[in-house]
Amino acid sequence: MVIEPSWSLRRRLLVAIVAASTVLWLASLGIVTYIAWHETNDVFDDALEESGYMLLAATTDWNERGLLPRAQAGRTSERKVDMQYQIVVDGRVLQRTSGAPATPFVAGFDDDHGFADPRQGQQRWRVFVVRDDARRFEVQVGQLHKKRLDILEELAEHLWLPIAGFLALLALVCWLLIHRVLKPLRQTASAIAAKTPHDLALVAVDGQPRELLPIVQALNGVLGRLDAALQAERRFTADAAHELRTPLAGLHMHVQLLQRQHPDAALAAPFKKLRDDIARVTALVDSLLALARLDPVTREQLATEPVPLAPLCEQLRATLADNVTRRGITLVLRCTGAVAQANPAMLQIAVRNLLDNAVRYCPDGARIELDAVRAAGRIVITVRDNGPGVDAASRQRLSERFFRVLGHEAGQGGSGLGLSIVRRIVELHGGALVFGAGLEGQGLGVTMDLPAH
Repeated sequence: MVIEPSWSLRRRLLVAIVAASTVLWLASLGIVTYIAWHETNDVFDDALEESGYMLLAATTDWNERGLLPRAQAGRTSERKVDMQYQIVVDGRVLQRTSGAPATPFVAGFDDDHGFADPRQGQQRWRVFVVRDDARRFEVQVGQLHKKRLDILEELAEHLWLPIAGFLALLALVCWLLIHRVLKPLRQTASAIAAKTPHDLALVAVDGQPRELLPIVQALNGVLGRLDAALQAERRFTADAAHELRTPLAGLHMHVQLLQRQHPDAALAAPFKKLRDDIARVTALVDSLLALARLDPVTREQLATEPVPLAPLCEQLRATLADNVTRRGITLVLRCTGAVAQANPAMLQIAVRNLLDNAVRYCPDGARIELDAVRAAGRIVITVRDNGPGVDAASRQRLSERFFRVLGHEAGQGGSGLGLSIVRRIVELHGGALVFGAGLEGQGLGVTMDLPAH
């Protein structure tokens, strides 16, 4: 048997997220670079255009001092790079663009060239100053800080949508990757959640992530100890029940022998009470033995076959005939044509327990009906009577082991295990046991469904 090695959930998750983030980051970087290149190209083209106009203005005759022609100056509002310049001689502006102030951007600049950030009124400028070698004049080129912010805002306006889209895509990809990487964790959780008192098999450790192995191994330890305890309990119950059957049978024979040897009428009632108690203990032992055999069985292990209900019901009618006739009970069995896919022995036990409970707890002269019908691919078996019934609160506990309704203990010898056995048999067949009202709103009705053939 090849054992699948364990793997690291942390490492797999880290690799998946880092790989996805790297791929999406490179893709987003490419798109951002493309958009930034397109926008900066516009800015550089605009700067070239501005430089051309400034050179054109700089080559005019100094005798034609003043502003650039308005046709050129009027285009500055359309350009992304709006640069203004001044030609300054001895602190006086001889020539400037229309957007430049009439006074120098920077007065008293000491270096031959450099940058400055002066203010002109409420406006802040970024200015570059350069002087000729003879220091006869200086050129001051300025740009409003707001124009630079406008360029950044326009660039951000083009970039925010792609970046937001890639962030959303990254979140979706990470979610999908995490969902996929954590799938073994969910599978293990589902396997643990599916455990029942009848399924205590160990959780598979092959292929489990290393981070989960200590938990699975600890849980398997608990399941192993619990299974061992349950098996010991079942073995004790089965062994005790089996060992008690022989002495109980012998005790019953001794009581019958003593009754024959002492036919005194005064002893008849005590002997009958003793026989009834022995019969009750024997029935309890048989029920415990039946439960001990049913508990370890799983649905997958259950052997089923087509079981016609009509012969089974007639056999049970014959078994109950003496008691029913003696007490004047009317027993009606309607199950013609119904065929269940079930285990024959278990089905017989379940139906017999339902009828036996009804006969035991109904008064003399009562009516009991059994109906078996096919509905929606299932065989629905209902046993109803018009006896004293059971209140709604107690109905929910009828299938609990050793539970008996108050007021019924004194006159009847039930063990409180009959309906527990029925419920276990129905569960093994994938059905449900439901309690309701009996005939004409009186008594008790018990319904169980089984697979149909």
